[in-house]
Amino acid sequence: MRWGKVTILGVGLLGGSIGLALRKRRLAREVYGFVRREATRREAIRAGAVDQAGMDLREAVRGADLVILATPIAQMEPLVVQMLPDLKRGALLTDVGSVKAPVVRWVASKIRKAGGEFVGSHPMAGSEKGGVEAARADLFRRAVCVVTPEAGTAEVAVGKVRRLWESLGAEVLILEAALHDQLVSRASHLPHLVAAALAAQVLDPRRDGRQSALCATGFRDTTRVACGSPAMWRDIALANRKHLVRDLASFEKRLAALRGWLRRGDAVAVERFLASAQRLRLGWGRRRAFTSEE
Repeated sequence: MRWGKVTILGVGLLGGSIGLALRKRRLAREVYGFVRREATRREAIRAGAVDQAGMDLREAVRGADLVILATPIAQMEPLVVQMLPDLKRGALLTDVGSVKAPVVRWVASKIRKAGGEFVGSHPMAGSEKGGVEAARADLFRRAVCVVTPEAGTAEVAVGKVRRLWESLGAEVLILEAALHDQLVSRASHLPHLVAAALAAQVLDPRRDGRQSALCATGFRDTTRVACGSPAMWRDIALANRKHLVRDLASFEKRLAALRGWLRRGDAVAVERFLASAQRLRLGWGRRRAFTSEE
C-alpha cells in the first residue's frame, strides 16, 4: 500500500531508516520528520531520510495519515499530548519502542479518544550506533518486527501496520504487549545489561594498564551493544524493570552454579554447561538468519 503523508517523530537510527526505506520504495507521497535541533533537521534532509523536516510538532503531524513514534520511550507520552489537537481524524499511529505494555496502555486510549488508532510495534533491528547518519534503508530486511495490538484494536489498523513493516522487509510477529515485554527482557534487555557489566568489569581503570591490549574479537563481539546510548537504555531498563529484575536474578543463579563447579574443579559439569550452551546457540543460528539486533 502507498501512504499519503507519513510523519516520523525522531529521525535517528530507526526513524531515519524507516524514512529511507519509505522513500526508496516510494511507499509514501511525503515523509516528514520532526526533530529537536536545526543541525538534525539539515542532516535528516541531507541523508535523504525525509522530504521535509521541522521542529514544530503540530505542523509535523498536521494532515499525516501515519505517525511513527521513533523517540526514546520517556518522550512518547508528552509528545502524544502535544500532538492530539492537530491529529487527523482516522490517522494511524505506531511506534518502535523496545517496551510495549506501558506505551500501548497509555497511548492507545488517548489516540482513540482523538479519533485515531494506535498499534504498537517493535522492530528487532538496530545498532550500537545512533543518529540518522547510521540509518540504512535495508535495516529491517529479514528482521522480526513485533506488532502488539490491544484486544479492542481495529483489525483494519492492525493489518495496515503489518503491511507497513512487511513492505520495509520485516517479518511480522503478533504478540500481546505483556508477553512481548517478558520475552524481549531476556532476548534484548538482559544481554545489553550483561554486556555493560562485562565491559565495566574487564576495562575497570584500576586494573593493569595492559588489560585492554589483551581484549580481542571475543571481547569486542560480546560487549558491542554496551556502546549504545546510556540514556536510551536507562529508560528501557526502567520501563521493563519488573521482568529485568527477575531475569537478572535467574542469570545470577546460573553464574553462581558455574562458579561452584569451577571452585570444585568439576570438569564434567563445566563441559556439560559449555556443550549445552553451544548446542543451543548453534541451533538458534541455523534457524534464524538476521541482519542486526537492538
